[in-house]
Amino acid sequence: MYLQKHRSNLFCAAFLALGVAGAAANAAIDTVPGMPPVIDSSNLYSEIASGHFSPAVNGTLNRIYVPNHTSGDVTVIDPETMKVIETFKVGFNPQHVVPSWDLQTLWVANNAEGRSTGSLTPIDPKTGKPGKAIAVDDPYNMYFTPDGRSAIVVAESRKRLDFRDPHSMELKESLATPGCAGINHADFSIDGKYALFTCEFNGALAKIDMVNHKVLGYLKLTKRNLPQTLLPAPDGLPSQICSSTSGMPQDVRVGPTGKVWYVADMEADGVFLVDGDSFTQIGFVPTGIGTHGLYPSRDGKKLYVANRGSREIHGKKHGKGSLAVIDFATNNVESVWPIPGGGSPDMGNVTPDGQYIWLSGRFDNVVYRINTSTGETRSIPVGKEPHGVAVWPQPGRYSLGHTGNLR
Repeated sequence: MYLQKHRSNLFCAAFLALGVAGAAANAAIDTVPGMPPVIDSSNLYSEIASGHFSPAVNGTLNRIYVPNHTSGDVTVIDPETMKVIETFKVGFNPQHVVPSWDLQTLWVANNAEGRSTGSLTPIDPKTGKPGKAIAVDDPYNMYFTPDGRSAIVVAESRKRLDFRDPHSMELKESLATPGCAGINHADFSIDGKYALFTCEFNGALAKIDMVNHKVLGYLKLTKRNLPQTLLPAPDGLPSQICSSTSGMPQDVRVGPTGKVWYVADMEADGVFLVDGDSFTQIGFVPTGIGTHGLYPSRDGKKLYVANRGSREIHGKKHGKGSLAVIDFATNNVESVWPIPGGGSPDMGNVTPDGQYIWLSGRFDNVVYRINTSTGETRSIPVGKEPHGVAVWPQPGRYSLGHTGNLR
């Protein structure tokens, strides 16, 4: 058991001002009811530090779960032996393996690519075995409200967020997001009052009121300093949308102070910086070709950026994939490590001790284990077109979803 062995063990003035504010004295955060308190307002990732395991993950097996989108199965890897120990079939087109809010279940999101046969397959992390799938419409991705009361199924092709019971997955309500084509990845504000979702197919972000379940507006991202045009949101509220039609935003993560948000854009080859509260774009950091996945370090000081090596949805093998490291304090890119021989790093997570990051090799049918200090990379063959890899268990008190967005 993992726990038994390891438990002890460029930039504008607006952004600079936000950095100074984040360095101010630690103040209490007024969170939404039911959300666990923010322990350190200067670092919302303080509770995912190495060793900060919840009792909820006691007895959990140390495993890497790889959903293979095209082969329709999940590969299970023992990271201590670096061996594949099992592969089991799931529903059509598995996209991500998502830890539940209470850390008791891993959900495989099988969105079935536009069919009506989408499903969620539960995995018991204490046995590593799958249970009976639950029929769910178009579950491309899944998140959980910060209070844990609802699962949020991201119905990408429907331009919709479905709020469901977090255990039975019974539908409670739906929220249409008509201005967000290709809605997929998300993160939540430090107080849990709103979330930003990326809109992959129209280069935008959607801001969602998590208290009243309303669309607050859309922000069209631009490369560098292209002009912006204001247009109304569908619900009549003001919304900022710019004139550029390029861009393909993917993963999104809020920075440790909760002030600056980081948005990976596969066409822009870098990370947009956004002020979440004012919902404005404030900067851009080039990182590499096909910028895709974002993962904070265990100490909340670094952001690991997976560059998929291609701007195409279906790229070729052995592309110019790499892992970049951004310093949260300065937004400087400290390191860029190319995948040896080329590759396509996509999505995954950091190991509990922070020593490695595991990422799927989307177009190369492998997963990578990359040393977060040196960039040394090892790969393991898996199924066809691996996607949202889950590294489990993870330190943290609760899961907001995706491949393990814990706090």
